[in-house]
Amino acid sequence: MTHELLDRALIEEATKKSGLIWVRGGGHPAHPGPGDEVPTRPLWHVWADGAAFLIGDGPGEQPLPGLADGGDAVVTVRSKDKGGRLVSWSARVTELTAGTPEWEAAVGELKGKRLNAPDGEAMPERWARECRLVRLEPTGATAPLPDGSLAQRPVPTSATTRQEIPAALPRLLLKRRKRR
Repeated sequence: MTHELLDRALIEEATKKSGLIWVRGGGHPAHPGPGDEVPTRPLWHVWADGAAFLIGDGPGEQPLPGLADGGDAVVTVRSKDKGGRLVSWSARVTELTAGTPEWEAAVGELKGKRLNAPDGEAMPERWARECRLVRLEPTGATAPLPDGSLAQRPVPTSATTRQEIPAALPRLLLKRRKRR
């Protein structure tokens, strides 16, 4: 019993303090099959009422692949200070219905953490129309940390902004430093 309480406390403290968690959804529980494994993705979240809440799958929001209502997920939490892996835990996925008291409470928490929202105060109404709100509730003990690295190639995306730097940029930066 004591070990379970310590695991629960570790999960809660680590997840609450980290602004980013790594989530691997298991797909839909009614249709499991080979090759259905979804890659692990970094997702922003809010910890409230003993669970992690995620908003996404709408225009301009993070994707939530493999996080189906009633399914399972594995959550890995990193250290906010050093970025190293702290704990991994399994979760039960529940999708919340817009307008319910639990949905309203979760959106109230998420709204304060959403950075760069294009619509400000109209955000909750847009989330209700176009997005999914998912609750990841811990289901048990923590998973043992792996011995090796779990590094993977990034998921392909069109959001890449990396370009060659302009040839004049180093000169411009050096001039500013010399003037000071």
